[in-house]
Amino acid sequence: MRLGSFPDGLRAVVVGAGGGIGSALVALLAESPQVAQVYGLTRTRPALENPRVLSIPFDLRDEASIVAASARCRADGPLHLVLVATGVLHDDGGLQPEKSWRALTGQSLAESFAVNAIGPALLAKHFLEGLATGEKAVFAALSARVGSIEDNRLGGWYSYRTAKAALHMLMRTFAIELARRNPTALCIALHPGTVDTDLSRPFQSGVPEKRLFSPRYAAECLLRVLDTLDSSASGNAFSWDGQRLPF
Repeated sequence: MRLGSFPDGLRAVVVGAGGGIGSALVALLAESPQVAQVYGLTRTRPALENPRVLSIPFDLRDEASIVAASARCRADGPLHLVLVATGVLHDDGGLQPEKSWRALTGQSLAESFAVNAIGPALLAKHFLEGLATGEKAVFAALSARVGSIEDNRLGGWYSYRTAKAALHMLMRTFAIELARRNPTALCIALHPGTVDTDLSRPFQSGVPEKRLFSPRYAAECLLRVLDTLDSSASGNAFSWDGQRLPF
């Protein structure tokens, strides 16, 4: 697909390139003749095997690893897209969305914040200065609608909700400084909808069939949304359908 608001020779970074949405973003970008290089940062399996995709190992919890990955991506020139497609809702170590405050623990909060807020914040710290200047460039981190404080009417999911709300505040705060340093660049959060990945799989039973998206469809929607935004959108959160999410 072509992103008309971005320049040709686009250089894109996908963080979490081994995951469901991340791998779909890598594949779509690699298919576009507009894209010169895709850097796929991955902790587990390598990104798509393609001559235009460079897989870079990294650890979201290790700032030195993020520094090294940023330096490698920026070595070839300015970046036009940095897409952070990482996140955790549950794991094999006992992390689960809390149904009640009785289930909340410091460990669950720390785990969720480490992946859903702190990791993206450190990525922004080391990648924002690498964004192209004088033309459109975007740093975007995947979030979730449950991170909206105003939209919270169901409660529960304490760790995940608060970490994603923190991510929204981080993106807003980064955007304010970015506007002074690089006025044509954007820093935003993106909600991909409910996507058929390992993250959502245990919670899909109540999702209407047409609202459970394939990773590729979600990635297509997110890239289309990015293509429509300009610098006035920086600091906000947007859904897969282009709607601005309330904070």
